[in-house]
Parts: sequence; C-alpha cells; structure tokens
Amino acid sequence: MILGAIGDDFTGSSDLALMLAKGGMRTVQYVGVPDAPAESGVQAGIVALKSRSVPADEAVAQSRAALVWLRAQGCAQFYFKYCSTFDSTPAGNIGPVIDALIDALGAQTPVLVCPAFPAAGRTVFQGHLFVGDQLLSESGMERHPLTPMTDPDLRRWLGLQTARPIGHLPLAALRGDARAALLAEAAGGRQVIVADAVENDDLLLLAAAAKGFELLTGGSGLALGLPKLHAATGAGQPWRGEAGPALAVSGSCSLATRAQVARHAADGGPVLKLDVARVVAGEIGPAEALDWAVAQTGLPLVYSSDDPEAVARAQAAMGRERSAAALDAFFGELAARAAARGFARLISAGGETSGAVVQALGARVMEIGPEIAPGVPALRVAGRPLVLALKSGNFGQDDFFARAAIVLAAR
Repeated sequence: MILGAIGDDFTGSSDLALMLAKGGMRTVQYVGVPDAPAESGVQAGIVALKSRSVPADEAVAQSRAALVWLRAQGCAQFYFKYCSTFDSTPAGNIGPVIDALIDALGAQTPVLVCPAFPAAGRTVFQGHLFVGDQLLSESGMERHPLTPMTDPDLRRWLGLQTARPIGHLPLAALRGDARAALLAEAAGGRQVIVADAVENDDLLLLAAAAKGFELLTGGSGLALGLPKLHAATGAGQPWRGEAGPALAVSGSCSLATRAQVARHAADGGPVLKLDVARVVAGEIGPAEALDWAVAQTGLPLVYSSDDPEAVARAQAAMGRERSAAALDAFFGELAARAAARGFARLISAGGETSGAVVQALGARVMEIGPEIAPGVPALRVAGRPLVLALKSGNFGQDDFFARAAIVLAAR
C-alpha cells in the first residue's frame, strides 16, 4: 500500500476513493479500522471513520488507531480527509486530529490544509472558503444542525482548534514556486498551512509540490494529482451492478438534498417524511417504514430532511444529540432490515445518516464503482449482492436519487 487515508465520515471517504480510483490507483475503502492486513495489490487504502461529530478525544483515538494500521501496511504518505465545507466546531475535530497525526508521525514537512473541490463549487482564496460565489458563512452552512460554519476564514477557524500557528499559501505563490513557499512557511514556524486553490490545475500544482510530505489534509480535490505522483497502475475492479429493489433514505438538511427530495416527489417518486418527534418517542419505527417502502412502485424515499427553522425547533424540544441519535438509529435499522428483505440497492443522503447505514449493514470492505455525481461513486459491499450510494448532503444533481438507482443497477 502506498497511500493511506483516514476519512472522518463515510460519504467523504467514498468521495476520496472515487478520486483516487479514477486516477488509476487500485483503491479499497475500509469501514472502521480493519482487523487483518490489506490484500496484496491495494495501492490506496481508505479507513472510513464516523468521527466528524463525536467528542474530539474520541476522534483522535479513532484516527490514531487507523494510522497505526495504515503504517503497518507500508504506506509512504498519509492523508486526512474531511469535508469540502470544512465541517467542524471551534473545538474540533479537524485541528485535534491534525495535531495527533503530526505527533504520531513525527512529521517535519509542511502539512497542507485544503478542502477545495472546484468541481463541486468549493474554492479557497485568500484563505477563505467559498461555496460557489458565496462565502462559506453565507452559503447555508452557517445553519448546519451539527457543525454550523460561521467563519469562512480557514486560518482563523482552524486556529481555534489547535495551538499550532497556521500558515498560508496564497494563490500567486502556489502558481509560482509552491514548494519553496511551503517550505518557507514551515521554516517560519507555520507547519500547518492553508492553501488557496480555485481551479483543478491549482490542485495538481499543490499535489506535485507536496511530493514526499508525510501528511496531507483536505477534501477529495487535493487528491486529484496524487495518482500520478504515486505512479498509479490503472488496475481497478470491474463494476457489477445489482438489479434488485432499491430504497433511498435521507437525513441531510442541506439545501442541495432538500432540492433533491423535492425533485423526487415532483417527479412522482414515492416519499415518506418522518415526524422526528414520533421517531424519538418510538411511535414510528423502521419496520413500519419498510412495510411502506415494500408496498410502493418505483424508488421509495424515506426522509427526515427539513428546513433549518424546523430542525432548530426539533432540537430545542428534544435536544440535538437525542434527536440526531434517534434518527441515525432509525435509518441504520431501516437499511439493515431492507437488505435482509432483499433490497439490493441502497441510497443514502447525508454523512451522519450514511455512517449509520454502513455500520448497521455490517459492511467492512467496499469496492469502488463508477461516478454517480462529482464526489459520489457507486459502491459494492465486498462479498455481498448489495450496492450503495453514499452522498454528502451538498453533493449531487436535483435528480440524484433516480440517477443513483440507475447507476447502481447498471452492469
């Protein structure tokens, strides 16, 4: 294994896996830290964790365990993958995990911080993160129910999470002698460096400048140039879809996902909106939702996605952690019951929802398939007739659910 990656959620990990696989690296996504060595021939191994929203000390412990396993596989470079909207709170978990990985590796080289993903509208300029033409803090992410992003300055936000000084690689320096600029920042005591990038070519320059650096951190976009850097062989797994019944679930409240839910309903797709209060109270369970799904024609969608005001009211009434845990448990059990009932194609929207689904399914190793949307691959659970689409809340076209069902069935 050449490249070892640690993802802080499952959708982001599959996003990174798609980028590396498209570049020609034989890539495997592991769910949690494996308890056995990787099979031979794997060039890039991604350990997908559900550590984005847990307490910082838990995220650090999980990430350190993943690093120990990846180092044992012989990796030469390591990658910490987080969301392209830098989802975190002033307490972490991005900064604490970066600190822990630097310390564990004894890293001396510059450590890049770059969530840019231009294909999905995420760019970094003057150290500020943009979503399309809006600052992160004006994009809707400032109302995220778990990790509200109220400051687009990545240097300032990351500075709240770590005691390490934060450096900056401006766009002009990146397009000049990027490696020299990065080394100069590190020599000046600013080892952790936020890098500007507004186009794919910028990410290629950044990856090339980071050759030999022990640790990289970012969204999936930064990985665009890594396959070439690591002399990828181009040996990938052929895709095999499944034609069995499909089910979609959504716990994401992002603008993009809410538009996708509305489009699915407008196109005549069967939808079941969950009453969060009834879910928390145990008045409606996964068994009832599955019975409803089985009775539908087409692609049934079970969702809790709602506008920020409704989410805020629910959290105020029931508590943020309590309502989130109840929904995660609901969607996880629903997915497990659906798979046992013969549903062969499962589609999940939202990082936390997707993490709950994958864990409930007991999936341990996932093969990477074709792209459904930028950042969203089709996935096959190794050794089972079960294929998945795990979508980050902000990704995908308006007709994503229908597209995903088609790609997952394709042979």
